[in-house]
Amino acid sequence: MNKPTRFSSATSSRPARARMLLLSAVAGAAFVAGCATPLAPKEDALFQSYASASDRPATRPVRSMSSFSDSLACMDEMMREAEVPTMLITSTFIPDFSGRVPVAAKQMVITALSQMSRRSNAFRYVDFEVDIARQDTVQNLTTILLNNNQMELQRPALYVSGGISFVDQNVLSTRHGAGVSGSRVEVGYDRSRGATIVGLEMHLGDFRTRTLIPGLDSANEVIVGNSGQGLDLAGRIGSYGVQFNVGRDLTQGTGAAMRTLVDLALIELAGKWTHLPYWRCLTLDNTHPEFRRQLREWYDAGDAPARARLVQRYLVARGYLPAFEQPLLPNSAVLREAVGRFQADVGAVVTGDISFDVYERALRDFVAVGEDGQLTRIGWTELANGETKPVPLAISMQIENTVKDRTAFPPGTNIFASVTVSRAAYLYCYLNDTHGNIVKLLPNVLHPDALVSANQAIRLPDWMVPYPAFVLTSGKQGSEALMCVAANEDPMTRMPQELNASALTPIRGVGTLEDMRKHFETAVGADKMVAQTLQWRILPPPPAPPAAANGGKK
Repeated sequence: MNKPTRFSSATSSRPARARMLLLSAVAGAAFVAGCATPLAPKEDALFQSYASASDRPATRPVRSMSSFSDSLACMDEMMREAEVPTMLITSTFIPDFSGRVPVAAKQMVITALSQMSRRSNAFRYVDFEVDIARQDTVQNLTTILLNNNQMELQRPALYVSGGISFVDQNVLSTRHGAGVSGSRVEVGYDRSRGATIVGLEMHLGDFRTRTLIPGLDSANEVIVGNSGQGLDLAGRIGSYGVQFNVGRDLTQGTGAAMRTLVDLALIELAGKWTHLPYWRCLTLDNTHPEFRRQLREWYDAGDAPARARLVQRYLVARGYLPAFEQPLLPNSAVLREAVGRFQADVGAVVTGDISFDVYERALRDFVAVGEDGQLTRIGWTELANGETKPVPLAISMQIENTVKDRTAFPPGTNIFASVTVSRAAYLYCYLNDTHGNIVKLLPNVLHPDALVSANQAIRLPDWMVPYPAFVLTSGKQGSEALMCVAANEDPMTRMPQELNASALTPIRGVGTLEDMRKHFETAVGADKMVAQTLQWRILPPPPAPPAAANGGKK
């Protein structure tokens, strides 16, 4: 008779326990709801103050490059040596009808043309295309000025046309998986790989007739890969279940792939147009697909002092730093300034730090493809020990006028020249005009620093700015000459005061450019300077038209 009583007591305790759980849940929900009510703004001030700092990127920006960035510089040098005249060029939009490659390909075309023209001035891009649907400030001002005859657009001679021809997704795709299941544990592993092909076709056309030139085309494709792998683990401990998942994915970006295709296409089109052996620029060792990845491994494998020594010795060899008996500290002001100037010269983001970007650009000349087809380090030991010979100081000058004969000009012709030095050096340029005056052109008010960078074309005058410091205009019949002198040390600290005259004023006490060159040799020594002279003739003025008889009346 007692068992039913005990059974009744047990069953009656369950609703009470459920009521207690329900009350606890209600109390917890009320507490959470109370915590979820908005706080006063001043109580969130400290928390919100971290937003501005947290919004900043975690890494520094880097220069966007491709496998053919050095090939573009190679083409630039090749066209400069061939004295290719400046050509006005433009381009159409580079469409992607697949909608799977969302990149600004036209802007990549402009960048590639610019990088191929830094020293050669081979191409100047004419940005005249107007988008009727999206009028911006520049387009509106252009329309107003053109309608009022206050602006003149130069007609380009060439234009680039093309588009993304195809995007074949997952041409190759593999997937592997395996798993083990038991009463209390389950384990699974999965791996997948895929390959997508992106094609780009580009052509060069004659703008005047809007006809594509036969044979001036480029059709290339690149493979964009992706891969992933994952591990799943599930188990049970008593009445509780545990799940664990680890995954790793890799997707190669289409943006970098498109930049590679655009750079390659522009090199081919420029080489075919100029009839230059452009393939020499496509066989460089740093066009190897694994070039930057291999350098990154070497960068991560070394320590910071070793990397700093390698970069420092390279900067010494290129003239950015004087030779020091002891290596500089990585954070020294002298080294950071030199690194900053080197970054500015190669188009990198200027930070002054020996980052991977600096490391890769400094040591790329010391990497080659071995007989086994793998990348190998060449001369790194000598570079670390300071045994590498400095780059010899050399100077290169040329006249940039787009005419066949650059040695004779009619009176009143604007003359354009450029000068480049092989390493960072102090540069001075002088003009000997038809009146016999010796005038210093460089440095001047707009370019007061005599120290110039390596392999950077210095324009005389700088025709790329709206208001240059001077212009070179051929005078009366006779001959003129332009001489530039580059030295490892600043010679003006040892020159006579009368020779350190202001720019664009005749120098007294010097009769010829040869006399000026001898003063430089006396100041710094003949082995620490180089000089080059350009000469041209001024033709006699054209004969005046015969005067009409009777005052021009019949």
